[in-house]
Order: sequence, then C-alpha cells, then structure tokens
Amino acid sequence: NTDMSWDFFVPVCVGDLVKTGGINQYVVQDVVSPKQLASHLNSFKAALRSQGPVCILEHFDTGYSVLQHSNTVDLSVKEDTLELLIQVVSGLAVSLPSFLQSTSVLAANRKEQLNAVKMSVFLLCKLTETLESCVCHLQGGKKGKAGEGLLQWDSERESVLQALVQLLQLDIRSLWSLSLVEEEFVSCVTCCCYKLLENPTISHVKSKPTRDGIIHLLGVLIKKYNHLLGASVKVIQLLQHFEQLSSVFAQAVSVWSTEYGVRAIIGEVIREIGQKSSEELAREGSGVKSFASFLSELSGLVPELMIPNISVLITHLEGESHNMRVAVCEVLGEILVRVLCGDGLDESGKADRDRFFDTLQEHLHDTHSHVRARVLQVYTRIVNSKALPLCRYSEVMELAVGRLMDKSVNVVKSAIQLLAAFIAHNPYSCKLSSADLKKPLEKETAKLKMMKERQEGEKPGRYKTFSMLTSELWAAMEPELLVTVRAELEPTSETEKQQQEGVETGMVEEKEIAQLLRVNKYSFLHTNKNKLHFLSIYFFLYQNLPPTPQKEKEAEKEGEDSELKKQEMLVQYLRDTETFALLVERAISIINTMLYLKTTSVVLEAVQFCVTVCEFSVADSLSGVRKMLPLVWSADAAIKDAVVQAYRRLYLNPQGDTTRVKAQTLVDSLSELMVDASLGTIQCLEEIVSYIFFITLTKPAFTSLSMNCVCLAQLLALCGCVAFWQVSHLERSVSTELRRRRGEKEEREEKEKGPSNKTKSAVEEELGLIGASAEDTEAELIRKICETELLAEENLLSAFLPLLVKVCSSPGRYSHPQLTTAACLALSQYMMISPSVCEDHIRLLFTVLERSTLPVVRANAIIALGDLTVRFPNILEPWTQNLYARLSDEVPSVRQTAVTVLTQLVLKDVLKVKGQVSEVAVLLIDPQPHITSLALNFFNELATKDNAIYNLLPDIISRLSDPDRGMSAEDFNTIMKQLFSYITKERQTESLVEKLCQRFRTAKTERQWCDLAVSLSLLSMCERGLKRLQECWECYSDKLTEPGVYQPLLSITAKLRRGAKPQLKAQVDEFEKRLTAVHTRGLENVESPEMEEESQKGGESSEKTVLHTPLPTRGRNRSKRDFICFCCFQSDAVMAESETPKVTTPIARTSRRARLRH
Repeated sequence: NTDMSWDFFVPVCVGDLVKTGGINQYVVQDVVSPKQLASHLNSFKAALRSQGPVCILEHFDTGYSVLQHSNTVDLSVKEDTLELLIQVVSGLAVSLPSFLQSTSVLAANRKEQLNAVKMSVFLLCKLTETLESCVCHLQGGKKGKAGEGLLQWDSERESVLQALVQLLQLDIRSLWSLSLVEEEFVSCVTCCCYKLLENPTISHVKSKPTRDGIIHLLGVLIKKYNHLLGASVKVIQLLQHFEQLSSVFAQAVSVWSTEYGVRAIIGEVIREIGQKSSEELAREGSGVKSFASFLSELSGLVPELMIPNISVLITHLEGESHNMRVAVCEVLGEILVRVLCGDGLDESGKADRDRFFDTLQEHLHDTHSHVRARVLQVYTRIVNSKALPLCRYSEVMELAVGRLMDKSVNVVKSAIQLLAAFIAHNPYSCKLSSADLKKPLEKETAKLKMMKERQEGEKPGRYKTFSMLTSELWAAMEPELLVTVRAELEPTSETEKQQQEGVETGMVEEKEIAQLLRVNKYSFLHTNKNKLHFLSIYFFLYQNLPPTPQKEKEAEKEGEDSELKKQEMLVQYLRDTETFALLVERAISIINTMLYLKTTSVVLEAVQFCVTVCEFSVADSLSGVRKMLPLVWSADAAIKDAVVQAYRRLYLNPQGDTTRVKAQTLVDSLSELMVDASLGTIQCLEEIVSYIFFITLTKPAFTSLSMNCVCLAQLLALCGCVAFWQVSHLERSVSTELRRRRGEKEEREEKEKGPSNKTKSAVEEELGLIGASAEDTEAELIRKICETELLAEENLLSAFLPLLVKVCSSPGRYSHPQLTTAACLALSQYMMISPSVCEDHIRLLFTVLERSTLPVVRANAIIALGDLTVRFPNILEPWTQNLYARLSDEVPSVRQTAVTVLTQLVLKDVLKVKGQVSEVAVLLIDPQPHITSLALNFFNELATKDNAIYNLLPDIISRLSDPDRGMSAEDFNTIMKQLFSYITKERQTESLVEKLCQRFRTAKTERQWCDLAVSLSLLSMCERGLKRLQECWECYSDKLTEPGVYQPLLSITAKLRRGAKPQLKAQVDEFEKRLTAVHTRGLENVESPEMEEESQKGGESSEKTVLHTPLPTRGRNRSKRDFICFCCFQSDAVMAESETPKVTTPIARTSRRARLRH
C-alpha cells in the first residue's frame, strides 16, 4: 500500500500483527512459508538497493515471516534478514536528518517515514531477541555447525546496537503527532536491550563493546524518550535475578548521570533500593547481594552524586541484612575519601563528614563479623588516602586495637592491616616511646602553665593617661557634635563658605589636634571661631588617629597571645604523640602474642605487621621481630617462608650506593640482631641464612630441572610416536606389500601349472583355503615381528620402556605435569605393539587412570584404553568396570571423555552392554549440559538396537535404587522418565510389568519399593499390562500402605481410565478400589474369602502365563568391583597379582585377515 492510508502500531505480541486490527491499522497479509523465504529475501535485497530504506513498507511481511518461522528456518536465513534490517535502519539514520530539517513536509510523507522507522526498528529488535535466545540456549553445549555460525554473533550484535543508536539519537520525535512517542515503540527497543543484558557473559571483558552499546542506547532512550522511570524499575528487577549485572548497571547508571546528564536516575534507583524492607531483603532471591555490590561499585564511580541520596541508604544500617550494611559503609568510605576530604570544606561539608565518621565508628561494633571486617578495611583505605582528620586518629586507633580481641579471624586480620596503615601514615614521630615522650611533655606543660599565670597576673592600669580608646572617645563626643552639626550645617555668610572651601588646605597639624583631643577633649570647640573647620577635623581624626601607647599595648598583648597559642599547640601535639605511642605499644604487645596462634592467616598478618613496624623504626619493634624468629622451624611452609622473607627484607637486603656501604649496612643489621642473642636465637638465624643461601643457589638448578623435565617429556613423546607408527607401518604398508607380492607369485604359479592343477587350485580357491591360509600366515608374521623384534634388546625402543614404567609408577618423584602426561601417553602407545606388552602394563595404566591427580592424564588414559579395547578386547574385557568408573570422575572434562569413548565402544559392539550402563544413565542429570547431551545421545543410539534398553532396564533400576548409592528420588524419577520413553512395544511393557512386580519380593527397603512403583507408573500401560499387574497382586499388595507405593500405582489407574472402554473402565475401577482399600485399612483387613478365591484363580492364571512367557536370560554373577591400590608416591605403583581382573568371557574378534583388508 503506497498511499499511506494506514498506520503501523507496534504490537505487544508478535502474533497480534496477523489479527484484524482497528481502522487504518496495518495487518500482515502474507506470511511466507519457510521454503519461499529465500526468494522473498532476494526481492527484499533488490528493493533495498533500488528504493532505499523505505522498501521496508512493502517487504515488512517477509521480515515478519522470518520471525514467525524462527524455530524452523536455517540460521543463514535469519542472519541475512538481520543484515538487511541493519542496512534499513542505518539508511534511515542517514536520510532522516535532511527530511527532519525540511520546513515543508506533507503529512503523508511524515506518516511514510514514521511507519518505516517503526517497522524496521520493530523487526530488528525482535529478530535480535530471537538470535540472542538461540545463542544463550547453545552456550555450554556441544558446538556444531550452528554453533560455529553463531561465533560471529558478538560483532553482529554490536552492529545492531550502533544502528539503533544512530537512528534514535536523531530528533525523530517530530515524526509523531505532537512529538508524543508511544510507549510500545520505546518498550520494543528497551526490551531488546534488557534481553541482551541477561546473557551470562555480558560482564566479561570480551563483551565490553556490546555492553557499552547497550548502555549508550538506553542512555538515549532515558534522555530523549522518557524512559527514566522504566529504566530505574528495570535495573532493580534485573539486579534481583542476575547478580553478574551489578558492575554493569553501576557503570550504566554512572554514564547516564554524567555523560547524558540524567542525575535523577541515581536518586530513583537508590530510592527503590532504600524503600525495600528488611523482611523483603531477608527472603531468598531478593537480590540483596546484587544491590550491595551495585551500591559499592556505583559509589566508586560517582561518589559526589551519592551524597544527596545517602539519607535513604542509611536506614539500611539498622536493618537485618549485613550485606546492605557493608554496602552503605563502603559508600560512606568512598565519599569520605574522594569528596569530603581536605581543609576546604564548608561548615555543611564538615558536619556531613563528622556524621559519616561517627556512623562508621558505630559499626566497628556491628553484630556481624563481616560488617566489622569491612568497616576496618574502609578505615584502612581512608588512612592510606590521608583522609582521616587528625582529631580522630587516637579514637579510631583505640577501636582498632580493641578489635584485635575479636572472635572472628577476618576481623582480626583487618584490624592488623588498619594498625599497619596507621603506623605507615602517622603524622607523629614513632621513633620515640611513651617513656621518652614523658619528660618533654611535662616540661612543656609546666612552661604553658607559667605563661598563663604570668598573663593573668598582669595589671590592666599601666597606661591610665591614655586609657581612653578611640571608640570611647567618639562615644563621648557624639552627642554634642550632633548638636553642633545641626547648628552649623548651613553657612550664614560668604566668609564661612570660603572657610569651608579651605578646610583641606588650611588644616592644622594632626599631632597637635590629637593632643588637644586627648587632654581637653572637645571643649575648645566652643571658643574657636572656625567651628566647622574643627568639626571636619574631628571626623577625620576618628579614622586616622596616629599610634598611641594604648595601641602599642594591644600589639604587645597580641604577641603574647600568639606565643601562648603556640605553646598550647605544642603541648597538645606532645599529648597526641604520647597517646599514639601508647596505642602502638599496646598493639605490638597484643599482635606479638598472635605469632603463635593456630590460624595460619592471622600469623601471616602478624608477621607482616612486625615487618612494617620495624621498617618505620617504631620503638620496641625488635620485640616482635625476635619473637617470630623461632617460627622458622614451623611445619607450615607458608609461615616458614614468610618469616624467612621478612628477615631477608629487613636484614639481608642492604641499601647503599656502593658495595662497601651495603656490606657495612648488612653487618650493622646482623650485629643489631646478635645483641643479647641466646643460643636458640643464633640457631634460628643460622637456619634462616642457610635457607636463603640454599634458595639462592638452587634456584638456577630448579630452573634447569624444569627444563630437563620438558626435554625428557618431549623425548618420551617421540618414543611413543615411533612405537605407534612402527605398528601402523607393519599392519598397513608391510601387509599391503605382502599381499601384492603374494598376488604376483600366485599369478606366476598359475601360468606355470597345467590344466589339471588349475582345476584343483580353482576348487581350493572356491572353498577359501588358499587365501585364508596365506593371509593368516602374513598376519602371524606381522604379529611375530611386533612381539619379538620391535622391543628386542638391540632395538632402541626397548631402552625407554623401563623409564616409561618408572615415571608412570612414581608420580611423587616425577611430578612435572608435562612429563607425567607424555609418559602415560607413550606407555599406552607401547602397549599397542603386542598382547604381551599390553598384559604386562595394563594394571599400571589403570592405576594411573584411577589415581592420577592430573585430569589431562586421566582423560588421555581413557582414550588410550579405548584404543587398546578395540585392539585387544579379551585383555581389556575384565577391566570394563574400571572404565565405567570414570563416568563419576569429579572433573567434567574427564567425565565427558569417558562417556564419549564408552559410547563409541558400545555402539560399535566392542564392549558388551551390561548393567554398568547405569553409570551412563546417571549422567542424564549431570550438572554440565554438554555431558547430559552426550549421555542422551548414547541412549538414543542404543535404542536403535533391538531390545537393548528393554533388556537393561531391570538391572539399571536395581543399581540406581541401591541404598548405598544414595540417589535422590527426584533424580531417579528424571532418569527413569527418559529411559522408559524408549519402551514403546506393548509386549515389552507387559513383560516389564511382570519383572518389576517380581522385584518387589527381593526389595529390602521402602525406598526400593517406591522406586519400583514409580517405574511401573512410567510405563505406557495398556489392558494387557493391567491384567499382568493384577495377576502379580501378591508381589506388592503388602507394600500398599506406603504412600510412595500407593500413589504411583493409583496414577496408573488414572492413565488407564482416559479413553477406556466400559469393560476396561470397570476393571480399572475395581482395581482402584482394591488399591485404596488395602492402602487405607491394611491387607489383613481387606482380604475376604471371595477375594482370596479370586486371588487363587489369578495365581493359577499367572502360573499358566509364566509357563508361556520366556524367562529372561540371566547374566553371570559378577564379582564386586576390584579395588586398585595405589602405592606410596615414592615407590613403584604396581597392583598386586590378586587385584588383576580375570578373563571370564572371551570376546570374539575379527580375524587378522579381515582387519588387514581394511
């Protein structure tokens, strides 16, 4: 429709566009089928080139069809559509500025541009959400072809965001009537942004371009499109559900408030958080951790903007959530460090600063240890930033010393760190002890007292003659002067006028007039004819009286006051220094006692504190350094190393410009330690010096050893490769050459033979005697070469086999990861040579598989054992259970490798499918999605084999319901639901009903009864299944009192009743009544003689049925899993002969001839 008689309304749901709308409302007319999308997209592309971005008006239905079929169309179709929509939006961003600047725009043109904008933005946002959902679904799973195509989604996502920002930052609001942009259009874009933010990787470093694009796009919407309130609400909602978004939204709110000037967003978000009650934050899933992290990070970005809203947050300091209390304290710390610091604060700023410090100090006594520890850390940052006022030093430090007695280890560690920061940044002199400061303080205090007494004893009447101050003089003169002014204000003659004009030039000497004022005050004014002249002089002299003895007295007094103030400051400084020194001494004495605590982390902090104290030459610092000296004998390697490094840093790292100066410094340091040193102290110092000397000398040796391990690993890997390719060469190239030569020889012999011999040879060849005999001979030759020659004494390969065995069996001695990995892999390649080598070392390889601490070694061993199983199946068959055991490995990569290898072995019929498959079934509930998908694929493939899962189900149920396994009922139900989905045949269902019912007799625990009942309820029950269930009544009727047995069986009747015929429905009702009766009243209270007769009849029919039902073949009794004992790490790791599994059932294998053909 080109006449623009319609309007496009952004729908709430995508499907609304195909419904009949209102008057002149756009409705999708043609939803293209997936097969036709390619051709329509080509038309869309051609129209874009010819018509420009407005082509979206005609091809909107094509983009809409891609959205409708997003679950079925190929990824390439969605990517092509996304690229076209990006071009449309970018084209509109280029063409619209000139259109918007035009003064004469027709309404139809405006509507056309508006519809193009809304259509393109709607399709682009919805398709972006669809692709994002697809990516999130595939993340963590196995990467296939689709996964490879989505690897470019990050760059495409950035292009989408750039295009939207370019368009929306234009002033396109004028396209709407009255510039009112509908809420649905804004929501379409914002929903896309918030959907992208839900990606778990959005906070990663690699997602920074996408993250920045989303932040700027939302910033434009908040500033220009009235999304302020919506954004603040959405921030709170997403923080509640996605903890990783705390840092993202902290950055976002910071950008919106600074770069986009929307400071109100901070107030809105903080108000939303502040209004949450303690009860609401205490609930699980409230997002309290996210809120706390968000506030902490936001205060680090814009601390000055947090101050106006801090009153809202402070209410949380009284709440129950310790996380919120920590966050608020950290916010206060950031404000104090970066805003309310320095000497330039006004009175309001100083009041806020004092209030915040008081709040922090209160929470040094918080009830939660985490809060106390974090507040101490906040104070540490404040002290390190030199933002703590000097008047608070002693008070805070005393509180920190008190926290040294805290019960929490983290609080004690934080208190030690704060005290170390006080010492490192203190404004006092730490070199003097409190005893040294006592005498100077007493002396200066006495001097201050004398100065005060002298000042108070001075008499105030020394200058009585000149005691009247200027202000007093003026106060006495003012009344009469006012009368004179009024009388003389108007001149009475020309003579007086001339006198007034000559005031300034005819002024008398100032000193003379001043003397007259002092002696006679102002009485001479009445006798003087020039009254006005002298009046003007009065006013002049009031402002400019020359210095008097009184003023000299005031200057002298000010000097005395200044000296007094200086003395008071000196005394106060000495008092503060003494207090600080006393607190340091107290802290040192307490921390010294912590050097021998059992908590390693506290001991390490105490050692570091002693080093800091000593480095700043604090008095009595040597006490801690000497006390930690015996810790050099500590069994804890971390403590020993910390002590050694402390002494090395303090005494064995001399400073100086020349070697001589350094040597002298070292001698002085060691001599200081030796003063009054006991024999034990000397022994400790000898141990430290020898340890440092050993480390210094052996460090190159360790480096050399590491390099040697790498070289040895490369050599062993080379040996393994040579052994493997030797075998490969013999079984492929040499075998092929032998066949070629045999063929040529047979051709020559046929030519030389006569007709009679040819007839005989033809008969033998037809019977397969000639070829089979020759191929077996060739195979035996190759086997003999592998068995006797490849590892003969004269062969170089044999020289490395003992070394391989030694490295693999002694992981404690050869612990280098690369060496261990290469040796185990090479050993498995050696074992491919012959059955004898495989048998000799199979125990060792399985020991490595069981006990190696390196996941890569275990994974490689599984792969190698899979290859060996294919090559020597009879040798590996007894060890099958050990292979299955790796399915429960604690490392996901090992489990993944194990299930992959076992899947290949089972599906290729190399391994027999037995009850150990239950270990694969457990992986159906593995926490790793890709492992779960591999296990599901295993059973999907196994289900294609006739009756494979049907035959295994009873054993799997028995193994999974074993009480020793401890599997939860929920996990058991999840696994069984998947496995029973493969049972589709009615006969299989009927047979399984009987088998499961019979197992009720052998089940020992209530949990096993419940698992069997649940398994029965998962079967697709039919009429024959119900009949068999009734026939087996005696097997489970005595267990029906258990709800876990009764409820699943009752659910069977509910399923059978749906769509059942009347006759079957009657049987179901009767069976249900019987179940309910036994459940409620017990079996002994229900069974009547008539029911007993029916039961007996049912038993007879059951026996008859059993006679006609083939009994399942029972497998051989398997012994318990053989335990592999791994010997001491410093000796050979070899299993005892009794621990080796015995061969029980030989596995038929293909002939050598058949393998050689392949």
